[in-house]
Amino acid sequence: MPSLNKVLLIGNLTRDPDVRMMSNGRPVCNFGLALNRNYKDSEGNRKEEVTFVDVECFGPRAEAVAKFFTKGRSIFVEGRLKLDQWESKEGEKRSAIRVVLDNFEFVDSKQDGASNQSRNIEMSAPTTAAPAETLRAKPTTSPDSDLDEDVPF
Repeated sequence: MPSLNKVLLIGNLTRDPDVRMMSNGRPVCNFGLALNRNYKDSEGNRKEEVTFVDVECFGPRAEAVAKFFTKGRSIFVEGRLKLDQWESKEGEKRSAIRVVLDNFEFVDSKQDGASNQSRNIEMSAPTTAAPAETLRAKPTTSPDSDLDEDVPF
């Protein structure tokens, strides 16, 4: 039977990203994400519901998130759900669901030293000359674009 494990989220970081090195030398970054939902209850009162999600990412994406994001900044996250299971010191079984980030994009206009072209980040494959994967900015529009500037959408 086919299955799909895909998550798309937009939210604000609840804490600064925490980057650590795994035993194999690959960076891993963990951060919290707050997702806000505004709605009206049955009596017409405006309510807000906040959901907190833990996110982790690896490799050059981990380094990029740590470099460009801080607590409170908005981020678009594309990833998958992962179930972590462990046993506590008291012998109780524990579990938590987290999001493993595959891709991200900037949501706000704050650049923190980044150029305008770095709004969309795409990872390139490692080369033999460089020991780590590198970031490559993806242009937001094509220079050969024939689109009319008066398009209303």
